[in-house]
Amino acid sequence: MTSLVLVINAGSSSLKFQLIDVSSRATLVKGLIERVTDHGAALTEALRRIGADGHDLDGLVAVGHRVVHGGASFSDPAVITAEVRAEVERLVPLAPLHNPAGLLGIDAALAAFPDVPHVAVFDTAFHQSMPPAAHTYAVPAAWREELRVRRYGFHGTSIGYVSRRAAALLGRPVDVTDLVVLHLGNGCSAAAVHAGRSVDTSMGMTPLEGLVMGTRSGDVDPALGAYLERVAGLDAAAYDTALNKASGLLGLAGASDFREILDRRAAGDPDASLAFDVVVHRLVKYVGAYAAELGRVDALVFTGGIGEHAAPLRAALIERLTLLGLVLDASANETGAGERSITSRESRIPALVIPTNEELEIALQSVRVVSGEMGD
Repeated sequence: MTSLVLVINAGSSSLKFQLIDVSSRATLVKGLIERVTDHGAALTEALRRIGADGHDLDGLVAVGHRVVHGGASFSDPAVITAEVRAEVERLVPLAPLHNPAGLLGIDAALAAFPDVPHVAVFDTAFHQSMPPAAHTYAVPAAWREELRVRRYGFHGTSIGYVSRRAAALLGRPVDVTDLVVLHLGNGCSAAAVHAGRSVDTSMGMTPLEGLVMGTRSGDVDPALGAYLERVAGLDAAAYDTALNKASGLLGLAGASDFREILDRRAAGDPDASLAFDVVVHRLVKYVGAYAAELGRVDALVFTGGIGEHAAPLRAALIERLTLLGLVLDASANETGAGERSITSRESRIPALVIPTNEELEIALQSVRVVSGEMGD
């Protein structure tokens, strides 16, 4: 007997979809529809592709939706009701590029499957377990209380999934496992995970804070915006655009693809070498801080497109973390694939590479919610 979940990830001009059999954890169909102007039409095309592949959706138990920002309102996935939808819309100012697209996907799917439970799975939910000391910014009370200014964190769906997989690989119960997880892709974040719960993360109120990313700067001096306004006449919108879309690897080396950075670095390009070094330096700072915050580390975990595939970056970082007792296994790091350790037997703690599967995690969480195993 199958337990089918349709997972939808709606962007402003795209729609990703996967049909997952939760009972076997198999992805039956997946696809991407681009240049979307009508999400209803895009979903119709997705359903056509699923049917053409020979799959019947009569057994659908849930539709799971990726929603980027749940604010402080959602610490778990939620069955989508009129009230939940309204709250996601109320949170649009916190994610103006993402939540509106998510709502378009939700509305299209609700129209297509009115009798199937729909579940919102939030990128921010996993991090709602952070203590106040970690999520509170030292800013005026009116900002915090009236404008919801605080650290929310992102990549939570991915980090939750790989944290459980890491505990399984270590042969330890999740609730006695401490991890530093690095989700490294075009967007990058680090998280300190204690007993399966986030206690700190590098992204903040928005995905801009923290590590160096493809086009995002990560951490900069908060006074930088005022300085650039004074000396260059840069207004708030231009400043925001520059830090989000023209910074990071792109700002450092003129390319946002880390594979190009690695190729150019190997060829001796100084800008690519500097970009690589800045990325590693920032990672060392966060891993060290989170190790101190946790008090112990059972594993360092790499995931995301860069985390899973950029062997030189993993090697450089591990070589900088000898204080934690990490010792690289060069062969496993350079030639291995899938879930694995990339440290030697002499390493005090392992470094693990775990491919993420956010769509499967959304499907699993959706089933748990609709079956009553997880509260709304």
